Amino acid sequence: MSRAFLIVMDSVGIGGAPDAGAFFNDTTPDTGANTLLHIAQACAAGAADTGRSGPLRMPVLDALGLGAAVRLASGGTAPGLGAAPQGLWGAATELSRGKDTPSGHWELAGVPVPWEWHYFRETENSFPPDLVAQVARAAGTDGILGNCHAPGTAIIERLGAEHLRTGWPICYTSADSVFQIAAHEEAFGLERLLTLCREIAPVLHAMRVGRVIARPFTGRPGQFIRTPNRRDFAIAPPAPTILDRAQAAGRATHAIGKIGDIFSGRGIGQLHKGKDDAALMLHLLDLADTAEEGSLTFANFVEFDSLYGHRRDVAGYARALEWFDAQAGLFLQRLRPGDLAIFTADHGNDPTFTGTDHTRERVPVLGHGFGLKDVGHVGYVDVGASVAAHLGLAPEGPGRSFL
Repeated sequence: MSRAFLIVMDSVGIGGAPDAGAFFNDTTPDTGANTLLHIAQACAAGAADTGRSGPLRMPVLDALGLGAAVRLASGGTAPGLGAAPQGLWGAATELSRGKDTPSGHWELAGVPVPWEWHYFRETENSFPPDLVAQVARAAGTDGILGNCHAPGTAIIERLGAEHLRTGWPICYTSADSVFQIAAHEEAFGLERLLTLCREIAPVLHAMRVGRVIARPFTGRPGQFIRTPNRRDFAIAPPAPTILDRAQAAGRATHAIGKIGDIFSGRGIGQLHKGKDDAALMLHLLDLADTAEEGSLTFANFVEFDSLYGHRRDVAGYARALEWFDAQAGLFLQRLRPGDLAIFTADHGNDPTFTGTDHTRERVPVLGHGFGLKDVGHVGYVDVGASVAAHLGLAPEGPGRSFL
């Protein structure tokens, strides 16, 4: 039996979403956002030379069809990405009414989100008083800190000392449907933080808030640093995903990185975690050698998004892309005849754009194992349907295989 590898390059969008104008960063619509194109343009202009230099170099994924996918999605030509496609290539458009992590991943796995997510719109005093009271009660404190929109590293720097003094958890959100709780691993306690998030998650899920995220950190004032022990408590998908279906059919399933949290552990036989994308890549390379026949490996590489997109760090994003491309070449060399590998993304996060949040974009669909195949415009759900078809699983849900 053949194996399948579904690899999500978190936030590596390619522009062109037809409904981008209905999504916003602050008050600016996402119209015109194009993560990969704008990074490539910045590199070509010499505006992304910190830690690297020159045009964006991604020869492995470009040979599959990355540059062609950008042109298909948005009509733009990305400098440095001009190779003639040799693999399966196309561009995927999302149906779900969100530009968040769960929406993108669930739909890639064959399950569009059937509801509208709840968002905390107010940038200050973001949470209703009854929710604040419930969180404080669950934490065993007299209140919470934060209660606002904020980048995670910035709010820890701003409120970390007060957190150590009061013992109150730091609660914050963003333009995503998310409730985040930061606390010091030693002073507050990692297990206490995880228990707090676990206990309050059903309250948030009932509101249709997609994720409660534990954000532990260590250090002292002026030297706080987030640890790798982040944990997401996400709403479970409303229908069976390709992970569920593969597992039900007796196939081995492997989840790398955030996948276990995004899918609430459902359909996952073995979870592979790591402190950073470099550690996660070692898992992917190992599974290329060792994953069972007929197995499904679903991977997320988050640092494009978490370290560079949200922080609007163009050069850092470019470095990460070039590193990933080189690693992708090593990965593809290890695959067996008959294996399918699909590289895609879940949304955009254009580091040249206004604001700090995700951007609504189409995403690339790049495949190895089927030779040259132009699949054109497809849906996110078609990615899941194609992986299922490759694994010989019965068709289910709205997607259609492009294999």
